[in-house]
Amino acid sequence: MTRTEIEEKVKAFLIDDLEIEEENIFPEAKLKEDMGIDSLDYVDIVVIVEKNFGFKIKPQEMTNVKTLTEFYDYIESKVA
Repeated sequence: MTRTEIEEKVKAFLIDDLEIEEENIFPEAKLKEDMGIDSLDYVDIVVIVEKNFGFKIKPQEMTNVKTLTEFYDYIESKVA
């Protein structure tokens, strides 16, 4: 899976499933501050990532993921 495919899938579920406005989705966006992702959203993200990318998110691995780019990097490292 390419980086572009990862970014497109993530953007799609952020808009469709988490109802985040498209203008709030940009590489430097902070997940909590800019996109408003809260603890309940993280539960949804875990399920969506497992369904779309085929791996389980380990909470301890997500502690350093603060921006959308870091989230893309995390997914890319797992599917590569």
